[in-house]
Order: sequence, then C-alpha cells, then structure tokens
Amino acid sequence: MEETRKIRRIVIFTALVILSLLAFTLNVCIGNVDISPAQVLGIVFGRSGDLASSTIVMDIRLPRALMAFVLGGGLAVSGFLLQTYFSNPIAGPYILGISSGAKMMVALALIFIVGSTGRSSSLLLVLAAFIGAIITTFFIILISRVVQNMAVLLAAGIMVGYICSAVTDFLIAFADDSDIVNLHSWSQGSFSGIDMGSVRYGFVIVGVSVILVMLLSKPLDALRLSETYARSVGINVKASRMAVILLSSVLSACVTAFVGPISFIGIAVPFLMRELLVTSKPIVLIPASFLAGSVFCLFSDLLARQMFAPTELNISAVTSLFGAPIVIYMIIRRHSRNEA
Repeated sequence: MEETRKIRRIVIFTALVILSLLAFTLNVCIGNVDISPAQVLGIVFGRSGDLASSTIVMDIRLPRALMAFVLGGGLAVSGFLLQTYFSNPIAGPYILGISSGAKMMVALALIFIVGSTGRSSSLLLVLAAFIGAIITTFFIILISRVVQNMAVLLAAGIMVGYICSAVTDFLIAFADDSDIVNLHSWSQGSFSGIDMGSVRYGFVIVGVSVILVMLLSKPLDALRLSETYARSVGINVKASRMAVILLSSVLSACVTAFVGPISFIGIAVPFLMRELLVTSKPIVLIPASFLAGSVFCLFSDLLARQMFAPTELNISAVTSLFGAPIVIYMIIRRHSRNEA
C-alpha cells in the first residue's frame, strides 16, 4: 500500500512538472505573433532574435508567464492554508471575501494615494492588499467564533465579499479616470501589463511565504488532527494559527495587488490534489498545490488571451468556468458523506 502511494506521488509530481513546463512554454510562444521555442531560447540567452520578437518575449510574454506561474502557485497555497485553518475544503480567499477586501484596499490606495501623489510602487499595492486581506480575514474569524455552522460561515464570507466589491465599484464609478488608469480591468483580474520589476517583487514575496509555509508543515499536520493533539506534541496552537492567517493573507494579497482577484484556484486546486494524492499531509500537499495552481493559472491565462483573440477575457472568467464545477462537485460529495 505504501509503495503504491509512493509511485502515485512520483507520477503525479512528474506530471505536474511536465505540465508546468509545457504551459509556461505555450504562454511564451503563442500569441498574435507565434514564436518558436528555439527562437525564445535564443532571445532569452541573447544569442538571436529580431527587435520586435525580443520586445514581445522579454517585455510582454515572459514577465506575464513568470507571474502567472508564481501567483497561481501562491494562490493555491493560500487556499490550502485557509482550508486547513477552517477544516473545510470549500474555504478559500475568493469565497471567504478575502480577495475582495484586498481589492477594495488596493482601489483606495490607487485612488487616494497614487491619484493624489502621482507615485506608485508594487510594495504600496501589496501593503494595501495585505491590510485589506488581514481585516477581512479577522472579521471572518470573529464570525466563525460565533457561528459554528460552516455553511453559514461561508455565506457570511460571500456577503462580506459582496460588500467589499460594492464599495470598490462605487470607487471606480465616481473616481477621476486619470487617477484609476486600468483599475477597472485590474479589478476583473488580468495579467496584462506585468513587467519584470513586478515579477521580482512577486517572486520574493511568494517565495519567502511558501518557504515559511513549508516550515509550518509539522504544526499544520498536527492541527489537522485536532488542537488537543497539537498541544500534546508541543505545538503552540495560537502562534501556529496566527502564522497560518498571516501567510495566507500575504499570499492572497500579493495576487490581488498585482493582477486583481482570481477566483476558484484557491479552492479547487488543493481539493484536487487531496483527491489525486489520497493524502492530507501538508508536506506533500503544499508543493503539489503550488505546482498545480501554477499549471491551472498558466493554462487559464493562455485561454483568456487566445480564446477570443484579439479580445482578452479577464482570467477569473476562465478560472470560474473550470473551477466552479469542481466546487459544485465538492459540495455534493461533502453532503453525500455527511448523510452517509
């Protein structure tokens, strides 16, 4: 049995690595102007390539693909942390309204800080998104202490998300157009306009956060069983839960700050990995969720760009199309198990 599980994990992780490389290559090569993988390698390593192709690859497609890879993975890990914290596979940054809270704070920052000073930075947006994510998360935690029914808690999270989205829509409607360039498209979720400067910030923030999440594997595994068990093996439950909330908020805030809210990746991907790997061990699910989230996000972004080219869809439309059926299946399956 253990040997079968090891083989299953090796096969799944190998498939995820291959799929991530394939998705990344397709994102860089395919577009209004197709560029072969050999040309892309030549451009990246400075050996060949005309000016137009070099600009397309280095300034547009490569930063976009790198950001989709790292943020997709980060969002999936954020969803895994929230599902572990609330002990519910349907919990996620988008469903619980955390992404909407982060979006609202970024909109406020863009309009009232960037709009008045004319200065913007990636760190400012990440900080604003983090504040919004933290406020929303702690509000959901307060509700969870009063409401024990998880369905009611999820409904409350959805309502919080609607409130934050309504405030954001009001801001967009009444703000000066010159102060909110691309804010509307950003609020729908899009990797368009990503540059290498943003990629560097994204890699550092998500990379450090995921490493810290990996270091939390043992406390997460203990908390998964019960708080009583975690305390019995010497885990500081309060500190561990606080770390989970902070790291999940940083990851979801980073995604929202750079590309806007992206739906369903944080819910569907960790669930799929649990089902495929037949395990709940964090040390296995964290890297698996990261890779699967990257693959999901890369393919979704490719479809968003190419499905109705030259018109580009917002990425949440694509992730919802594939992610929502998975969530519906999760709900039905959970209900069937509870009845059984």
